[in-house]
Amino acid sequence: MVESTVGGNEAILSMQEKRESNARSYPRKFPLAIKRAEGVHVTDMDGKQYMDCLAGAGTLALGHNHMVVREAIENVMQSYLPLHTLDITTPVKEAFIDEVFASLPQSFAEKAKIHFCGPTGADAVEAALKLVKTATGDRAILSFQGGYHGSTHGTMSVSGTIGPKKNVHALVPDAHFLPYPYEYRCPFGMGKEGHRISSTYIENLLDNPEGGIVKPAGIIVEVVQGEGGSVPAPIEWLKELRRITKERDIPLIIDEVQTGIGRTGKMFAFEHAGIEPDVLVLSKAIGGSLPLSVVVYDRSLDQWEPGTHIGTFRGNQMAMAAGQAALRFINEKHLPEYALEMGTYLIEQLKSIQERVSSIGDVRGRGLMIGVEIINPMKQPNGIGSYPAYTDLAKKIQQECFSRGLILEVGGRFDTVIRLLPPLIISKEQIDEVLQRFSEAITSAEAQFGLR
Repeated sequence: MVESTVGGNEAILSMQEKRESNARSYPRKFPLAIKRAEGVHVTDMDGKQYMDCLAGAGTLALGHNHMVVREAIENVMQSYLPLHTLDITTPVKEAFIDEVFASLPQSFAEKAKIHFCGPTGADAVEAALKLVKTATGDRAILSFQGGYHGSTHGTMSVSGTIGPKKNVHALVPDAHFLPYPYEYRCPFGMGKEGHRISSTYIENLLDNPEGGIVKPAGIIVEVVQGEGGSVPAPIEWLKELRRITKERDIPLIIDEVQTGIGRTGKMFAFEHAGIEPDVLVLSKAIGGSLPLSVVVYDRSLDQWEPGTHIGTFRGNQMAMAAGQAALRFINEKHLPEYALEMGTYLIEQLKSIQERVSSIGDVRGRGLMIGVEIINPMKQPNGIGSYPAYTDLAKKIQQECFSRGLILEVGGRFDTVIRLLPPLIISKEQIDEVLQRFSEAITSAEAQFGLR
């Protein structure tokens, strides 16, 4: 093993700060340099071990350095297959496509085409937007408040997050934002029934000849908003959205960059609603922990010309091999069902913690994609009983977790949602350890903020 530098956390972090962009983010929350990683655990340069419930923002479905992923990568290395192929095919690529199509609902797979994009989910979203605009001849894209689809110029344009784009001018025009059914912070002030108003609003907007929006080329949605705070869309609302778009011949793009590959308790999150998208965007876990992204779509949309969406690194053979191995393992071991079982248990236990503390306003999620919303109980709730966000406390809880060897992300509308995205292979015993550390962290943080 060759190391470019030596020293403990402090020395390496100092070097990173000196040489790396000011835009770096995770090292500010988690000041460590990783020496070793296996399963749910990572070990820093000072020898401290952490439980990783961020897991590469959901990329590491099987955790760090899983055996089947390592074997797949090693097999490619030993075979002398090219590592870089542009979009020229190989047996590895065809086997990967077979595995992807076998993982999809059969009715969708039978009419699907696949396009390989650059290595990031944002590139696949860009491809999806170009695909529907090309196929329909229309230009408007409808997205949702709180949605996140990437940090490129185009994907920022259809993302609800304001911070990254407030200083970036001339974003892609004709991007319009719709209300997402977020029960705890309902945009209509209705709580649980807000989704009915949302779907009615969307349908009326699309049918309004003076609604201000030309016929959309597509609507893009996350079945569970990730960066928006682990907010699951109600099943009934998803069914209505599919009906509304299908009746008006508007392509429905479902962004499953984070929810896909077993994360929510189904192989794909849209399966919970018994619907099918016109366009499915996949990345993160699809490459078995290595960079890869694809768009899978109804073949009727395949109207673009050769070279319309290209990318040098769309032929990542190791990622395809690792992705095929991971997909096969996830299917064979029924990990989506396991994720649903463990996620249900984790949510139940988090709700038990909620009863013992004062700063948890909501616990929600699907499968092992869970959000814990931190609120300020000292302030007045709104008309539906939702308390104001408490951003500073959420960050303190994250720090207290980190000091106890637990890595959790904070996100959501006001950076006040503790997000849990553990690997799908996490054991019940490991979940209990996560819960213990989280309980201690929130208790300590509340005491420091005078809430106990």
